[in-house]
Amino acid sequence: MDLQLTNKVVIVTGASRGIGRAIATTLSAEGMRVAVVARTRAALEELAASLPTECLVVAADLREAEAPARVVAAVVERFSGIDVLVNNAGATQRGDFLSLQDADWEDGYALKFFGAMRMCRAAWPHLQGRRGSIVNIVGIGGRTGRAEFAIGGSVNAALLNLTKVLADRGTEDGVRVNAINPGSIATERLQGRIAVLARERGLGLEAAGQVMASEMGVPRFGRPEEIANAVAFLVSAKADYIHGAILDADGGATKTL
Repeated sequence: MDLQLTNKVVIVTGASRGIGRAIATTLSAEGMRVAVVARTRAALEELAASLPTECLVVAADLREAEAPARVVAAVVERFSGIDVLVNNAGATQRGDFLSLQDADWEDGYALKFFGAMRMCRAAWPHLQGRRGSIVNIVGIGGRTGRAEFAIGGSVNAALLNLTKVLADRGTEDGVRVNAINPGSIATERLQGRIAVLARERGLGLEAAGQVMASEMGVPRFGRPEEIANAVAFLVSAKADYIHGAILDADGGATKTL
């Protein structure tokens, strides 16, 4: 299927590994020119060298209030515009609610929510000029609260609401805004959680992974490429009527409406 993305410009945040790296790789394979953003320049440069299309590396800490505007300015200077923004950066501290400190909460919101919000605000005029689109990579914790995911669930819920708010604005401005809620995806972060479970229960890593998937109520863990493929479709002309949508890509883990 030709997604008609050749030569369009995309910014992918949190692109140095995991889902973000898969998104950058997939969109580049579709012919897009890519700006990859994360804190670790070396990892971004290694990624850029592997991509088949033009790539701009922007090392930035999006927790800093002025960083998103600098990122957008650098991309516009290089590519003369922006067609797509994928907000993927951000991880939050898990743990018991009573043990989480204010600093944990502040850090969780600083990157995933405020970083995404500021990226949207800075990129909006450029997206509007090209009738572009935004995809926020959020997470199913924003829909289903769990005791050990107080910060992440709250941040995700806020970002899902922001997606709807921006979609409402985008109806008038010509910017499509959607979100994807990944479930448990086989990234380094998930492998770390599997390793903890393996130690706690005296299991091998493969067995621990099977146990964790079963306890989550899913047949298997997802692959980063599966999220990337969903992004590619959502930002393409094939999805031109999909606006304000929240896609749960979680193997059936979310049972609620």
